Amino acid sequence: MIVFDLRCGHGHVFEAWFASSNAYADQREAGRVECPLCGDRRIEKAVMAPQIAAKGNSKPDAPSPQAIRAALEQLAGQQAKMLEKSTWVGTAFADQARAMHEGTAPVTQIHGQASLAEAKALVEEGVPVAPLPFPVVPPKQVN
Repeated sequence: MIVFDLRCGHGHVFEAWFASSNAYADQREAGRVECPLCGDRRIEKAVMAPQIAAKGNSKPDAPSPQAIRAALEQLAGQQAKMLEKSTWVGTAFADQARAMHEGTAPVTQIHGQASLAEAKALVEEGVPVAPLPFPVVPPKQVN
């Protein structure tokens, strides 16, 4: 897999993973690559800036354990808020996402489980899906 820094026509910069440069080019030309923030499909590779240390050749300070924990808690809270408006579909996720993409099922927010092969197939088909930062279990179970 290759990670690309991409920019949409509105200036949003984001990362996307592709199996190869050709896979990126093919999906972009087919209109399957879109900005996760605004949905814009005018996508180009963003200029990547090298990370330069602030003081000569020294490395930047690593974040403290407290800062890392606070960031993880904030991310977990955002995910929990996002999932409040989403329906758990379990292992039917890939089928449901594909049906919504094809227009045979109403479009709604869903979350569930998909194998790596199912997730790859959805991405290759251009179905807009995104992994969640933290694992999710069925309702009424504890992560």
